[in-house]
Amino acid sequence: MAEVTVSELAKSVGATEERLLKQMHEAGLPHTSADAKVSAEEKQVLLNFLKSSHGSSKGEEDAAPRKITLKRKTTTTLKTGSGTGRKTVNVEVRKKRTYVKRPESDAEQPQEEVDTSALKKAEEELAAAEKAAAERAQVEKEAAEAEARAKAEAEAQAKELAEKEAAEAAKAAAEAAEAAKAEKPATNAKSEAKSEAKSEAKPAPKAKPAPAPVRSSYVDDIEAMRIAAMERRKKEAEREAAELEEKKARVEAERKRVAEEQKERAEKAKQKPAADTSGGVKPSLRRKQEAAVDNSSTEDDEPRKRRSSRRGKSGPKKSSKTSLYDAALEAFDGDDGAKRGTRSLSRPTLKVKNTHGFKKPTGKQVYEVQLGETITVGELAKQLNVKAGELIKRLMKMGEMVTINQSLDRDTASLIVEEMGHKVVLVSENALEDALVAESQQEGGEDVSRAPVVTVMGHVDHGKTSLLDYIRETKVASGEAGGITQHIGAYRVKTSQGEIAFLDTPGHAAFTAMRARGAQATDVVILVVAADDGVMPQTEEAIAHAKAAGVPLVVAINKCDKEAADPDRVKNELAAKDVIPEDWGGDTQFIEVSAHTGQGIDELLEAVSLQSEMLELKAKVGVPATGVVIEARLEKGRGVVATLLVQSGELQRGNIVLAGQSYGRVRAMTNELGKSVKEAGPSTPVELLGLDSTPNAGDEFMVVADERKAREVAEQRADKERSERMQRQQAAKLENMFANMEAGEKKVLPVVVKADVRGSLEAILAALADIGNEEVSVNVVSSGVGGIAENDINLALTSGAIVIGFNTRADAAARKLAETESVEVRYYSVIYNLLDEVKQALSGMLDPEEREEIVGIAEVRDVFRSPKLGAIAGCMVTEGTVYRNKPIRVLRDNVVIYQGDLESLRRFKDDVQEVRNGMECGIGVKDYNDVKPGDQIEVFDIVKIAREL
Repeated sequence: MAEVTVSELAKSVGATEERLLKQMHEAGLPHTSADAKVSAEEKQVLLNFLKSSHGSSKGEEDAAPRKITLKRKTTTTLKTGSGTGRKTVNVEVRKKRTYVKRPESDAEQPQEEVDTSALKKAEEELAAAEKAAAERAQVEKEAAEAEARAKAEAEAQAKELAEKEAAEAAKAAAEAAEAAKAEKPATNAKSEAKSEAKSEAKPAPKAKPAPAPVRSSYVDDIEAMRIAAMERRKKEAEREAAELEEKKARVEAERKRVAEEQKERAEKAKQKPAADTSGGVKPSLRRKQEAAVDNSSTEDDEPRKRRSSRRGKSGPKKSSKTSLYDAALEAFDGDDGAKRGTRSLSRPTLKVKNTHGFKKPTGKQVYEVQLGETITVGELAKQLNVKAGELIKRLMKMGEMVTINQSLDRDTASLIVEEMGHKVVLVSENALEDALVAESQQEGGEDVSRAPVVTVMGHVDHGKTSLLDYIRETKVASGEAGGITQHIGAYRVKTSQGEIAFLDTPGHAAFTAMRARGAQATDVVILVVAADDGVMPQTEEAIAHAKAAGVPLVVAINKCDKEAADPDRVKNELAAKDVIPEDWGGDTQFIEVSAHTGQGIDELLEAVSLQSEMLELKAKVGVPATGVVIEARLEKGRGVVATLLVQSGELQRGNIVLAGQSYGRVRAMTNELGKSVKEAGPSTPVELLGLDSTPNAGDEFMVVADERKAREVAEQRADKERSERMQRQQAAKLENMFANMEAGEKKVLPVVVKADVRGSLEAILAALADIGNEEVSVNVVSSGVGGIAENDINLALTSGAIVIGFNTRADAAARKLAETESVEVRYYSVIYNLLDEVKQALSGMLDPEEREEIVGIAEVRDVFRSPKLGAIAGCMVTEGTVYRNKPIRVLRDNVVIYQGDLESLRRFKDDVQEVRNGMECGIGVKDYNDVKPGDQIEVFDIVKIAREL
């Protein structure tokens, strides 16, 4: 059994020297340096310690961990762009997974296995003994061969040495004989010297045979040692043979016992099959270290392949902690089954594989697609988890030519989703808005009486504003352009009958939508009709709006102080419109008033109060405020200024208001007199600052608690309006595509409209949309509230539009840019002038009407042939004048047979430009020679007449 150093053992097991020395110290081994020798017994002690410390014993298996957490960090590099713009981005992916080993139930516990540890141990000892016997036989064979070689070498060396000594002795004798013959006649001194030399040289040849006994002693010693070794090896072989026989007998006994136990358990298994406990988990990293410690003691004596095979059959049982760690590693890495090497005993290093972590699903994924009223192609593709291009192809196969940003209706989207095998979930697009409204409409509050909201309606210049001025004791009309009202005014005034909130609406036809919103926001409508003018078109519209909103009417017959006043005429005309006076048996109060003298004003207010008492108007207080937007505008230095009418609740400074697509916090509030107020109750009109954009007149507002939710609802409303607008545009394109192709390109007048308030802007846009016909129309490129800025001029320059400012002006920078780029900017303060000039511009774009006028008729009397000009018709002008540069027609029996131009017109030999009635001439018809006597040549002219809308 070979010994190894600590450093060699650490290298073989894949651990650091410090870690291995620490473990050996914990195991009670005395090793302190890397050069210390480790015997086989010490290796076994270390192995037993590692097994016991990692849950190999039964007592520690129960305390083994049931959960393990693995972490992985992968760093990759991505390169984007090309050339100088190329960038390198480091991407770090971190993964963390926790695996829990579930306790197995009693029904799933594996059947108790047969204890084969004694058999395995006996087989291991037998295999080791057999291997040791084979090794000893091999060693003896090698030793016998080495001894034979050593003996032959010793004999050869002894023989060579004897021959060498004999040769040297013979040479020495010959030299002595020659020296004796040469020195006989010498003197006595020489004799004495010779005798001394002989005495000195004489013992030399006698000393030569001395090594013979030494050589004999050496050979005898070697022979004695060989005989002793043979005797010792013989005894050891006999002892090992006896031990081998004993181990064989023990192995046979163990095999017999195991076979009997397995037979008994097989019979029991027929009664109750045992659960399959084969785990299929690959060897753990700690198991490899223990196996390396176990195998290092025999790696000089046994091949690696055989050692691995024996370890796989009779290795130590794995602990529960090791099994859990291996299972976690296998699950973390996937099904690749790649093996890992170990770098340390305490913390193995995970090998990161540069492979994609996505696994293709085994079954088809069915998604629940949420569909609202509309959905864009891109959003639908995202919910279906497919590319937008693939979805567009499927829609094209269904006959739908769409783009990625186009909206689909619910039916089309449901059809394509079901065709692709997914589930449709219908949702309401207003779910978030409904939830926010439900939150804002809190239960509770107190019902109190509120002031009536009265709207004043009527035709233009029938005295609505003058009547309201008398009530308010102000003069609003004097400051308005053209003496007419073009904004919705909201006022809260104190009268002898209590407080009343008045809404003054314009009477012009362009403000129909504004009057409609005013009727919907009011409780009572005062219909003002001039006694000297009677019922007019806008009066009829006001009646229709009031009836549609279900609002009671109070008719004020104004201008009764004039001489031409005829109240009975007004009553008759209104009765024809189903507005019956009370004195005629109807339910509508008629009051004769005069805004100049104050006649009937008190009676009018009393009638309004009586009507409101019949309605029993109530409103809640102590709850978040709700109401309607009356007007909104953009002022320089102040921002968005919105006029709101509170209908219920209390609006306070600092509240978060959601109005249509606008939201914001109330920064300041003022009443109709311009005074700052902190709170506004029901039926109170106020102006507030703080909204992010100008809301539309007529939008409902409410106070919400969460600004984030208000922003989301406002954005959702804006997206919904944008998608609806795109749908309308797309439908218009599809419907008018072929009509435009047949009728030719339609002429469009592009305009950029800026107004002072939102209500005026909407009225102007509605009026411009009504102007035009199938040939010309107005295209509003952009519209907004506020002054004309540079962006408006640039937009008009790009689109070739004209800029229209209604009660607004361009700033200095915009004026300079308009002059430089020659952009036409027109200002208006009265809507009549604006509409008239737009109509004139559109009329100028209309193609003129073409009419034919016959200017002369010539009768063919004879035909002459000319080799140069062909047929020349000799004619007499019977009507009008024949002109050379005008088109002609050739008539035969009053039927047109040719239409073309004159090639020549002569009188005698002179070319002339015209020939009058009663004169003869020669006419050459261009490209036509079939002129006969009796034909008529008709000369006509095309006159263009300008058209008007």
